[in-house]
Amino acid sequence: MDSLDQQLIALLRSDARASVATLAHKLNVSRGTVANRIGRLESAGVIVGYTVRLRPDVQPNLITAWTSITVDGNQAREVISRLLGEPGVAAIHDTNGRWDLLAELRSSSLNELAAVLERLRLIKGISATETSIHLQTYKLS
Repeated sequence: MDSLDQQLIALLRSDARASVATLAHKLNVSRGTVANRIGRLESAGVIVGYTVRLRPDVQPNLITAWTSITVDGNQAREVISRLLGEPGVAAIHDTNGRWDLLAELRSSSLNELAAVLERLRLIKGISATETSIHLQTYKLS
């Protein structure tokens, strides 16, 4: 990836619905260049999808929690692969310090969250977890 790819990704992160023409104008390149680069980034698996971000207050019944995870030995890849297949996991972050991974969990009820946590506990390679439930956001980015 070169700096143009990185600028393109930054623009898409800001507005994934931006037209190729708008992106080309902002990057000062042709529409063909933008379309080809997006296609190449998608084919290479750098861009794996597009999503919609909602304000937290739009989904008042959605429960968000964060689970800090310690991984046994060198099993991080296997654990991450299993976490990526868990529908209750919204995102996984690699961290340093006491915990190896941080998983953002989303569920529609406490019962559903309990089920997600139970499934996480059964993943081979996870030696410890600690979960905190999101209560309130004071500043939106």
